[in-house]
Amino acid sequence: MKIKVSDYLIEFLLSQNINKVFGYVGGAVAHIYHSIGKYEEIEIINSIHEQGAGFAAEGYARVTGKTGVAIATSGPGATNLITSIGSCFFDSIPTLFITGQVNTYEYKYNQPLRQMGFQEADIVRIVSPIVKYSVMIDRVENVRYELEKAYFLSQHARKGPVLIDLPMDIQRSEIDVESQASFFESHEYKNLSTQKISSDIDVVVKLLHNSLRPVVLVGGGVRLSNAQTALLHFLKKNSLPVVYSLMGKDVITQEYEYNMGLIGSYGNRYGNLALANSDLILVLGSRLDTRQTGTNLSTFAREAKIVQVDIDADELGSKMDVAVAICCDAKEFIEKIDRATFTMDTNEWLKVLKLYKKSFPSLLGIDNNEKIPNLIVSKIANHLSDEVVCVDVGQHQMWVAQSLDVKESQRVLFSGGMGAMGFALPCAIGACIASAKRTIAIAGDGGIQMNIQELEVIKRRNLPIKIFVFNNHNLGMVRQFQEIYFDKKYLGTVDDYSVPNLVDIVKAYGISSRTIGDIDSMDAELADIFATDAPELINIELKEQMTTVEPKLIVNKPIEDMYPFLQRDDFYALMLVKPLEE
Repeated sequence: MKIKVSDYLIEFLLSQNINKVFGYVGGAVAHIYHSIGKYEEIEIINSIHEQGAGFAAEGYARVTGKTGVAIATSGPGATNLITSIGSCFFDSIPTLFITGQVNTYEYKYNQPLRQMGFQEADIVRIVSPIVKYSVMIDRVENVRYELEKAYFLSQHARKGPVLIDLPMDIQRSEIDVESQASFFESHEYKNLSTQKISSDIDVVVKLLHNSLRPVVLVGGGVRLSNAQTALLHFLKKNSLPVVYSLMGKDVITQEYEYNMGLIGSYGNRYGNLALANSDLILVLGSRLDTRQTGTNLSTFAREAKIVQVDIDADELGSKMDVAVAICCDAKEFIEKIDRATFTMDTNEWLKVLKLYKKSFPSLLGIDNNEKIPNLIVSKIANHLSDEVVCVDVGQHQMWVAQSLDVKESQRVLFSGGMGAMGFALPCAIGACIASAKRTIAIAGDGGIQMNIQELEVIKRRNLPIKIFVFNNHNLGMVRQFQEIYFDKKYLGTVDDYSVPNLVDIVKAYGISSRTIGDIDSMDAELADIFATDAPELINIELKEQMTTVEPKLIVNKPIEDMYPFLQRDDFYALMLVKPLEE
């Protein structure tokens, strides 16, 4: 029995339990859109910009664990997906990007021409460095194999994006699916699916048994392997302290007694002190980039043995030397080591960690003055239960990472490796569609303008999304760099930069909006905001416009010695390992 290729594409998605896709219509995907309209079981959420569709598909994938799908037309539609494709690649999010392409008889292939067909662009080669797999299906007989292969790779091992480029003449062709070769029956599939990964833990058990100051560092790989429940059991069973990278924020709740917070360039001071003074670091699903370790690797956790567990063998020891490298899925590793028997004498270490945490609360500076942006984040968090929180890129991202207390079953979604401004709003759309409940977006005045057009989707679908904008009327993160490193020359961040009246703009979209300028009245305002699920943008005017993220790690300083710097005698008294010479 023959079926139109674009119809088969929809039936394949449905067979994988994918019933929501995101996209922007165009001539080169008109067949696909028409096919979606034939099937009541699937829905497309039409964005206002292809980048918005890509980020929404990412948010959907991160909440559901399914492969998120974004569809765009050829040429500019396809290239508009690039940033969101990169975001999914660097953060290992399973996604399928489907782009239309000109007819095969209009495509230039290897001819020395810039272009033959209208809106033709070689998107397969353009995105090849930032996808697990990309292919133009230009032969009808390859449709089934390539579609199955791409979907499989998006979810296999270290997850990530794949791209299928589908010419219009292939979309409208008819195929007999049963007569086509299946990827799942191929040697290629069998070789991939039977690859063995190392999970020998005996050496790790011995290291834990001999450790007096262990710390577990969790990254996004723990969440991607759905290992958060297994992790919590392992931690509680052994009273192990834990710190997290930015992408590991929502792996562990704030209620866990020995949660020592965020580490790295903008980490909680107590988290960095814990890591620096440890004698063993068990790294689970984190790549140990310099934003975690500091730029001078020789100073990082100088007396600690490092065990790194990652599903991607290429990441093991790639940034720094580690004592033990284990290529394994995080959940598989945690479950195996949790069954092992060992004892540790960490009572004194845990007392020290409690002192660190008590001494440097995230809402106070070392001068004991309140950090107002962090306090605002904390107040918002007090009104949340299990909502998904989608966070943009800028100073507010670090305030959230430092001070938003994560509750059980709550998700906090960051753009990690790509660090893309404009991420939060469309990501919240995808997360809201996925969770079918109220969703939170937190952005800065810069990031909210990047994809502000997606407000139209929120209005059109009446999505219960609350958008909080931390508005300091400048691009605070880069401005803070300029303040420290570039003689306070603020070109592009303060000079030649401005913010429109966000409240009026949002109201023009037909969405409620308000400004909060007084933190003393904020609790009452928040109670009113969260009394309904109606979409709303809350413009939070930060009176101190030259805001900062504190503490902050200065280039070439060890992670334990953050700015603002502690008095030297006080700092030395906190150190269990020998401080570095000044």
